[in-house]
Amino acid sequence: MNLQEALKQVRQQNFSSVYLIQGTENYLAELFKSELMKQLIQTEDDQFNYSSFDMEEVPLSLAIEEAETIPFFGDHRLVFIEHPYFLTAERKNNGIEHDINGLLSYLDQPSPTTILVVIAAFEKLDERKKITKALKKSATVIDINPMGEKEVRQYIEQTIQSEGYEIRPDAFQQLLYLTDLNLSKIMGELQKLYLYAAQEKVITLDAVKELVPKSLEHNVFDLTNDVLSGNSEKAMQLYEDLILQGEETIKLNAILLNQIRLFLQTKILAKLGYQQANIAETLKIHPYRVKLALQQVRRFELERLEIIYDELVENDYKMKTGRMNKELLFELFILKLSGEMVR
Repeated sequence: MNLQEALKQVRQQNFSSVYLIQGTENYLAELFKSELMKQLIQTEDDQFNYSSFDMEEVPLSLAIEEAETIPFFGDHRLVFIEHPYFLTAERKNNGIEHDINGLLSYLDQPSPTTILVVIAAFEKLDERKKITKALKKSATVIDINPMGEKEVRQYIEQTIQSEGYEIRPDAFQQLLYLTDLNLSKIMGELQKLYLYAAQEKVITLDAVKELVPKSLEHNVFDLTNDVLSGNSEKAMQLYEDLILQGEETIKLNAILLNQIRLFLQTKILAKLGYQQANIAETLKIHPYRVKLALQQVRRFELERLEIIYDELVENDYKMKTGRMNKELLFELFILKLSGEMVR
């Protein structure tokens, strides 16, 4: 079942005895949890009917015992099971030994007055396990894996419109870029933007630039673009700003090295005929990062990227062995590369 249909049923007070929320999009999981609590936990007495159990900290048997307890002055008991790593192939050292048989028995005959919600924030579950098969068979399964770029864009546009706001196209693009198309991050940043634009109800590019912070990776991505575009002045200014913010030159060189590695991998796979989705799957990274990389690497020959990569590897060695002043070495690299790019 998709999330929207599940939310609709919850709002209509049509509850399932057991839910399995599976996927890594935390915002969507929190949205479903909040709606359940809104519908079921409305008074002080209702608070006694709500429990949440972290499987990394407490035994599963406690959650099952709670689920089997009748509600206190209410119609339903709401029980959340978080981090159920026993549904995956993951093995935890010194992890809690959970009594899976207790959950299996419960699933055979769930309490009619309890709503049990298992939140499996994992990319995939171990489908070979008996408990996974039983849970998927008994529960209403809600898929909350990350949306594709098109779905995220549509969701955010509809959300902004429903709040009575408008966002400029350039501001929208910058927001997606700075949040790496991560729905949870976007929704968090939108709350600040709503407050900032409360009077005009229009979210501008200046507002996004002022309120949405740049991660170190984004700054290095911009530094990479400045260097590869031959803009040495802008690249040097950004590098100096990062140093003033307390960043280490060795760390910046390493992130830049990773960025060029991504460009190389993307370029090679694209030449082999891989599409954006295939590249993302092969490299195990978000498709939006691949999209940005593909836009950049079209301008450069593979051989040139290989030379840049080798230079960064050599610089990393020189910095870590103290063969040359690391700040000077990095600055010379920026000036040399920028000069070559404008020829």
